[in-house]
Amino acid sequence: MADAVTIEDVFAARQRVAPFAGRTPLVESAALSKRAGHPVYLKKDHLLPTGSFKLRGATNAILSLSEGQRRRGVGAASTGNHGRALAHAASVAGARAVICMSSLVPANKVEAVKSLGAEARIVGRSQDDAQAEIDRLVDKGGLIDIPPFDHPEVIAGQGTLGLEIIEAVPELEAVLVPLSGGGLISGVALAVKAHSPATRIIGISMERGAAMAASLDAGKPVLVEEVETLADSLGGGIGLDNRYTFAMTKALVDDVILLTEREIAEGIAYGYEAERDVLEGAGAVGIAALISGRFAPRGPTALVLSGKNIDSTVHGAIIARTHAAFKKGA
Repeated sequence: MADAVTIEDVFAARQRVAPFAGRTPLVESAALSKRAGHPVYLKKDHLLPTGSFKLRGATNAILSLSEGQRRRGVGAASTGNHGRALAHAASVAGARAVICMSSLVPANKVEAVKSLGAEARIVGRSQDDAQAEIDRLVDKGGLIDIPPFDHPEVIAGQGTLGLEIIEAVPELEAVLVPLSGGGLISGVALAVKAHSPATRIIGISMERGAAMAASLDAGKPVLVEEVETLADSLGGGIGLDNRYTFAMTKALVDDVILLTEREIAEGIAYGYEAERDVLEGAGAVGIAALISGRFAPRGPTALVLSGKNIDSTVHGAIIARTHAAFKKGA
């Protein structure tokens, strides 16, 4: 494996990122705490300027580049939120950004990338297809690739979220973290366990195309077909040549829970109706794991609300459909 990401890297990232991605609220949910029988805290990273936690890692990665590297421009394959964060961070730093996304990325996320001044390219039907185009641009045009998760500065940037959680509530028994390529959960787990080794880190993903979960089961990175899911931000592979996040997830994460599409939808609806938070599928998986009974808290628990960038029409339909189903007793 490549040189490890350290807790010192996370502290350094906090100094870089603080002026651009400030501390987000960590609040106790009265409704979820009552339901769980233990305090349940919501880490509201969906309130960052680009609507997801991704701003932390993207900002740290760009600010870690030299001036010469920034002049070359940056690029990334993205399911939407990393591209949006990288476009924002590049704009602040005065750098060109090229974001490649597959045709599975929702249109609202593509438009958001464009609105921030980045060049958005739609390539193929998977994250791997989009990454192949970025690789070509790196070889041909000299772009600096800042991948969405398997990158030391990205991981360290995401780890700042973990510092904020564990410093605020040191007695946490568990932290539930959305799991995709592993950048978020690796950084959060590193930060949390450096302060509280006994705190459990639980990865939450979807049943449909969870690449990290499949790779952990196989004992090595494997290819998984990318399919449509309400948790679209959790889609995509982890890379067969994964350098950081597979090993870190394997070493630091205590358990992985996979959710059905219905459970994810109910998490989105509960987040809005009980907490008044607009959440995309990936951002609601912690809530979904708890209210579905897939996760039973043993003590104080934190849920990472990772993003809010859901299409408004889709969100409205989920709220209406779920509310109707509950009224019928379904």
